[in-house]
Amino acid sequence: MYVGTLSFDLLLGDVRSLKEKRSVVRPIVAELIRKHAVSAAEVEHMDLHRRAVIGLAVVSGDTGHLTDVLDRCERLVAARPEVELLSVRRRLHGEDDE
Repeated sequence: MYVGTLSFDLLLGDVRSLKEKRSVVRPIVAELIRKHAVSAAEVEHMDLHRRAVIGLAVVSGDTGHLTDVLDRCERLVAARPEVELLSVRRRLHGEDDE
């Protein structure tokens, strides 16, 4: 069994309130979950209206499939015009990890 995680550090565009932030972040999280069957949520900077960190995790029995899903998720977030992707952190955990 393998677990892959991604953390997306995002700078939001013309957002002036936490309510506007939710209207940008929620659809991204929902699309990741719907299209790629991953677990995803906003995980940091919840009190800042122009920054967000979205974390996601996926479990697979095959590292090739896992890498493919993570790549597709990264492309989906990077293609969103309303956010600037500042950084992505990727981790892969396998059965041999302690």
